[in-house]
Amino acid sequence: MHAPAPDLSRHEATETLYVQHHRWLANWLRRRMHGDDQAADLAQDTFLKLLDARETPTLREPRAFLATIARRVLANHYRRQAIEEAYLDSLASQPDLHAPSPETRALVLEALCQIDQALDGLPAPVRRAFLLAQLEGLGYAEIACQLGVTTRTVGNYMARAAAQCFFALEA
Repeated sequence: MHAPAPDLSRHEATETLYVQHHRWLANWLRRRMHGDDQAADLAQDTFLKLLDARETPTLREPRAFLATIARRVLANHYRRQAIEEAYLDSLASQPDLHAPSPETRALVLEALCQIDQALDGLPAPVRRAFLLAQLEGLGYAEIACQLGVTTRTVGNYMARAAAQCFFALEA
């Protein structure tokens, strides 16, 4: 028996999209990033997302499809950039004695981005409660006060956020 070849056709379809639309997509991203040189990298990331997909749909409007994926890639890029800036600002306020090594900084930044991605699907109050507890060290009563909910609700929020993080790590 021959092994099915859907992966090959999917790769061929992605290659065709790449050849026909990569330059357009990189320019599209460059305009949205105000000429940032990282636009080419994000265009590559967009096509990598296509390769990671289970299937490549038949497209009537390939540029609209690519732009939709690229918007998500761009949003993730800006989110990661904001996380990195916040982390570096936090490090800048620490004494030099407590400065982590470059390797540790990279690992912490990656972990922060993974947590952010895991929390992304949660409603804003759940995410905020989790971050107030984890980053600011607030207790349930203080969080409940800030969010205008009961401490029981905060407990539910925390359980939901923790489960979300756990299942994201499992995936």
